[in-house]
Parts: sequence; C-alpha cells; structure tokens
Amino acid sequence: MLSIVPSAGVDVGQQYLDLGFFPFAKPMRVTNTQEGIDKIVSTLRRKSTTKVALEAIGSYARRLVCALSEAGFQVFVVNPRRIKAFRDAEGLIAKTDRLDAALIARFAHKMSQDLRPLPDAELLTLKALSTRRRQLTELVAMEKTRLKQAADAMIALSCRELIAILETKCAAIEEELTRRIEANSRMARNRDILLSIPGVGARISTLVVVQMPELGTIDRKAAASLAGLAPHPSQSGLSKGRNAIAGGRPCVRAAFYMAALVAARTNPKFKQLYKNMRDAGKPAKVALVAIARRIVALANALIRDNLTFDESHFVS
Repeated sequence: MLSIVPSAGVDVGQQYLDLGFFPFAKPMRVTNTQEGIDKIVSTLRRKSTTKVALEAIGSYARRLVCALSEAGFQVFVVNPRRIKAFRDAEGLIAKTDRLDAALIARFAHKMSQDLRPLPDAELLTLKALSTRRRQLTELVAMEKTRLKQAADAMIALSCRELIAILETKCAAIEEELTRRIEANSRMARNRDILLSIPGVGARISTLVVVQMPELGTIDRKAAASLAGLAPHPSQSGLSKGRNAIAGGRPCVRAAFYMAALVAARTNPKFKQLYKNMRDAGKPAKVALVAIARRIVALANALIRDNLTFDESHFVS
C-alpha cells in the first residue's frame, strides 16, 4: 500500500494561524506572532510534512511564508477563489477557520499538479517593490487630476508639492529595482530581451521581469493565460456566447496592453496588423488585446531561446 505524503494547510488571520492536515490530524491554532510561527514550523517537522499551502490574502501571511521557506518547506500560495470553489465542490456548508485549514490541506493533496512553488525571498522583495512603485504611480496620477481641478492657488501648490514628493519616492524605488535586477544576470538578460520588443519600455520590462518570472519556461498558451490575455469562451446550448479575457495577473495584463498600444502606433508591422484587424471589423480594444497577446507569445519565445527581437523574424 502506497504511503501518503502529509500535506498541511494554513488559514491565515490577522491575529491567529490555524494549521490543518491531510490525512486527518488534530488541527492547531497559534497566534500570528513569531512564537506561533515557530510552533508551526516545529509541528510540521515533527509530522514529516514537506508541503504547505495557504490562501493568498496579503501581508498577514508574509512572515509565516518567509519562515516556512527558510525552513525548507515547499510553500504554495493559492487563490482564495479556488479554495472556495473546492469547498463548493465538496458540498460543504459549515465554515470556520479550523475547517478552512483542513480544506486547504485537502486541496493541496488533491490538486498538487496545479500548485506552483512560491518565489524565493529576493523575488518576493522585488514584487513588493514593484507593487509599491505601481501604488505611487497611481497616487501621482490622482494628484495630477486634482491639480487640474484645483481653483485655489494654495490647493494647487499643495498638489504640486505632493506630486514632487511622490515622484521622488517613486524614483528611489525604481532605482532600487534596477539595482537588484542588474545584480541578477538572468533577470538582467530577460529585461534586455523585453526592451528589444517594440512597445516595451523600461517600466514595462521591469514590471514583467518581476511579476511574470515564468516567461520562457511555459508554452505560449499558458503565458497568455497567466498574463490575463487568453480568450475564454462562454457558450451554452444554442447561445453562441462570446470569448472574453479573464483571470491572470491584472498588472501584467495592463502592462502588455500599454505595450500593444505603443507598438500599434509606432511599429510598421504591428501597425499593419492592427489595421488589418480593424478593417476586418474588429473593435479597437479587441485588436489591441490580440496584439498584446502576440507580444506575450513573442516575449515568451525570445526569452526561451535567449534571443533579442529581430524585425526579420516577425511573423504576421
């Protein structure tokens, strides 16, 4: 009889961490503190558990995730929607933190082929920096909108001063991101490859390298899906339905969409591709999404083959 490798699931809250197991074992609750995390690590080692899954719920899990990774466990962060769908599939109604921990452990066992290991500590730091840069950029855009609407000189001055502060902070984070990427030869090379693609600038290349490190290691369909640019059909019975993009990583989708917008305006071949789709009756956004998907596939192939973009290799 084959032995089952134990899986663990953690339901993360602001104050508590609930630990569940598959096969069944007594659940455990600890405080979300360093002391509680140390108890979880020692318990997992005692039970010979190597695989730990938890929901992606933000900063409350950051300290636990880092501790588990440093302790040598395989850590998987799962989209909460998938956990909810798994609960519905099991027909469960009752919901508590301890039941959720056991549910996550069962999910980790049943869906092991769909789990992706967590990035290393350096990539987690880069992602945090990239997210903060995006937040600051959004704040700058909001303040610029307020500046346009400001009728009072004092309010306008306040907006300008805040914009200057935010842009200084954003530039500092941009500099740190660049320094860390240049220190990693693989990431630096991937960014150079991305920069060679029409429409992809410095900010987009940095974001994609950090937020989509899987590029070059997966096929083109998986890359498009991960970028949130794959068309998903919605059809039932006699209804024709329609295809629409969904899922994926929103920040990556936005980045490739902006790259497509620039490429369709400045690069002759992408411009012709866009014109052909518009002439065929495709709406502008549909055409741009198709170009963005083409850029994702191109980036994936170039990084896979360690080549920069060459106009003569472009396939229309």
